[in-house]
Amino acid sequence: MHSPWVSDAIRRIERDFHRSADTHLFPIELPAFPGVQIYLKDESTHPTGSLKHRLARSLFLYALCNGWINEGTTVIESSSGSTAVSEAYFARLLGLRFIAVMPRSTSAAKVAQIAFYGGQSHFVDKGDEVYAEAERLARECNGHYMDQFTYAERATDWRGNNNIAESIFQQMGAEPHPVPTWIVVGAGTGGTSATIGRYLRYQGHSTQLCVVDPEHSVFLDYYESRDATLTSPRGSAIEGIGRPRVEPSFLPGVIDRMMRVPTGASFAGARYLERLVGRRFGGSTGTDFYGALHLACEMSARGEKGSIVTLACDGGERYLDTLYNDEWLHANGHDIQPWLRSFESACAQGQWVEPS
Repeated sequence: MHSPWVSDAIRRIERDFHRSADTHLFPIELPAFPGVQIYLKDESTHPTGSLKHRLARSLFLYALCNGWINEGTTVIESSSGSTAVSEAYFARLLGLRFIAVMPRSTSAAKVAQIAFYGGQSHFVDKGDEVYAEAERLARECNGHYMDQFTYAERATDWRGNNNIAESIFQQMGAEPHPVPTWIVVGAGTGGTSATIGRYLRYQGHSTQLCVVDPEHSVFLDYYESRDATLTSPRGSAIEGIGRPRVEPSFLPGVIDRMMRVPTGASFAGARYLERLVGRRFGGSTGTDFYGALHLACEMSARGEKGSIVTLACDGGERYLDTLYNDEWLHANGHDIQPWLRSFESACAQGQWVEPS
């Protein structure tokens, strides 16, 4: 029988869930696509500001119900930022110590948010070092390594129960095309794509799932080859998505299509989206928008009508010193102007033209 502390911890998380409204879904106005509507589900409105709030809640409940977390347990996670921010929030809610293991390149804003929620940041020099270092810390302090990259796909109930897929379909119910032709997401752990892909099949929807993968990530290569040993010598420049190795939670069998997205296109997508909706989002949202816009162009060229739903994963305030800083972009070799012209042309004319 589990302890009274665990029962109370679960109730605290459930109360937090009931205090939080669902995230908004809003259309992006694109007159060049009269028969195709793109919708953006704004996950930045969660209490901790990102899509990862859903994952962190599920991971904590999963660990509590499995008996892995108890009173006084130190929780350790390997994360490039957003998951760690959300897990730090839930650790503080339960009065637990939290340590995030992350690359030194993680944005200062995310590190500050982790500290705001009482979490500690433990840095490594290379992105592929986070796994072993998190395991070592967990052994050293007799804590629990949350391991989002293994458990993300199983911690969420993909059949429904207030997951993101069920939320999308409920919110789309009164729209002109309530069953989306496509849902477009990125993959960091693979948990979101696994949840949505499974839900689509379980519910019998005709919606197809497209996963967009940034440069230097191995997920698309794995999708095509099914070689789980693939690695990349460098990680994605887009925080939160793309991985240098194949993660256990990434399930290629639930995906209908994948796209490779250049780094410059991801940054430009976020910057151009600000012009359209008046809001700043992170680079992973720019990656999503790139994929959604490409699909809209393809549907329009074929004379098809329908809807496309994609995600705004986190807010742009976390990237004011990087993505939204022209000097930083220039210093790091990112020329986004040609990509911005491609986005502008596609949104105005309904056709995508690659940068020359």
